[in-house]
Amino acid sequence: MFIKSWRGSSLLFKVLAIAGALIFTTVIMLLAGAPPLEAYKLIIIGSVGSIGKISDVVVAWIPLLLVTSGLLLTFTAGLWNIGIEGQIALGAICTTWALRLLQDSSLSPTLIIIIGFLAGILGGMFWAALVGVLKNFGGVNEIFGGLGLNFVATALTIWLIFGPWKRPGVGSMSGTVPFDTSLWLPQVEGLRMSWWSLGVGIVGIVLVFIILQGTYYGLRLKAVGKNSRAAFLIGIPTSRYMMSAFLICGIFAGLAGATQVLGVYHRLIPSISSGYGYLGLMVGMLINYQALWAAPVAFFFAALNIGSIQLPIVLKLDSSLAGVLQGALVLFVLMMDGVRRRLTGKKVS
Repeated sequence: MFIKSWRGSSLLFKVLAIAGALIFTTVIMLLAGAPPLEAYKLIIIGSVGSIGKISDVVVAWIPLLLVTSGLLLTFTAGLWNIGIEGQIALGAICTTWALRLLQDSSLSPTLIIIIGFLAGILGGMFWAALVGVLKNFGGVNEIFGGLGLNFVATALTIWLIFGPWKRPGVGSMSGTVPFDTSLWLPQVEGLRMSWWSLGVGIVGIVLVFIILQGTYYGLRLKAVGKNSRAAFLIGIPTSRYMMSAFLICGIFAGLAGATQVLGVYHRLIPSISSGYGYLGLMVGMLINYQALWAAPVAFFFAALNIGSIQLPIVLKLDSSLAGVLQGALVLFVLMMDGVRRRLTGKKVS
């Protein structure tokens, strides 16, 4: 009776999924000869053990939250925007270009920073628009189109760093020459965090929540995602809505790239996206595309990333263990959700 009463509860299956992910990760650590409890303790201390560490988590959380916010729109439209990694990179490239162009001008630093953000938005939108055009007019699946454009964006970033924008004398994997501190986003004293970027991240997810939950546009976007053919037959211009989802997602990706340049690295580096695009895809799948849970789950993933930095230092264990746990969480949540749907779909005799 107890099991039957809980069959329809997604909470029970989410708890089982989390337990399964932890057990799976623990087994991996045991096979690697690492103490699991010590590893988990180091991850916790490394992420929330001090104000500075919490600040580092927030710094990682902001671009991840922006990326997740944009992906929620493409997910809702039934699209897999794998190309968001490239869109982040193009946002960062365009922001860098704008700052390099204007850094010696008579414009105020605040205005240059704002222009940098706008350039990042345009860069992200342009790269997302290419995916949308390939999808809607070229018949290219957005997964393949996005992956191809990711490679192009990566190549473009490296070419700029080692070519036209290289440091004086020789190109360097550390990136372009850092911008003057006047062109950095204002930071909290003694910390790496910027209230500006934090505000952008929070406003972004709030806007997406409102769009998806309280607007006619959001309702139509859901209809396109559920059944594009049926949506078209009832008069919804599906191609237009898909394209708009790509463009808005590109805005958020461009903002994430601009934030990386203006608030984190203060220059263009080869791995400017920091894998936040792929991580955002995992967050979106884990929260089942519900905007309400985007902020806390993205914060948890960011904390795992920052906390795992302690693992190679103390335990000589690769920091990619955090990625194992993140991937396992998504895998087990999806698997348990499938089990729940299968069980609740059966007729009780």
